[in-house]
Amino acid sequence: LQSIPSSGINAEYGRKGRGLARSEVLRGDFDELEGETRPGGPQKSIEGWIIFVTNVHIEATENDIFDKFSEYGEIKNLHANLDRRTGYLKGYVCIEYEQYNEARQAVEQANNEDFLGQELKVDWAFVRPGKKPTSSKRKERRRGRSPSPDSD
Repeated sequence: LQSIPSSGINAEYGRKGRGLARSEVLRGDFDELEGETRPGGPQKSIEGWIIFVTNVHIEATENDIFDKFSEYGEIKNLHANLDRRTGYLKGYVCIEYEQYNEARQAVEQANNEDFLGQELKVDWAFVRPGKKPTSSKRKERRRGRSPSPDSD
């Protein structure tokens, strides 16, 4: 056993707490989940890859959505919230795929696509912490002064 100084602070790590020195937390021995590892990239949930679909027409049925998104792969789970008062869809859906490639294909191909007269917005439900990579299509704005009208 490791001796703990009388102050209660672990001398090796400079932290308080019983058993902290033997804890796996300080060692950083964690399992990695499959998929992209860059900050802002998609993150796998415990069960699978979940995408979040918004701007879904309120009169769409679960079968309509299932048929549309099963084009990209096998759907493991589909969760569509209904409005209690009207019984219609609330306008968003969570869809879970077993495979990363199927979910990625759904995000890339179904985003901004017309579905029952509305443009769907599809994105990952979970992303890794950090900044999303900036698109190369976007040009960085130069900060500075605008040219004055009489500087010819």
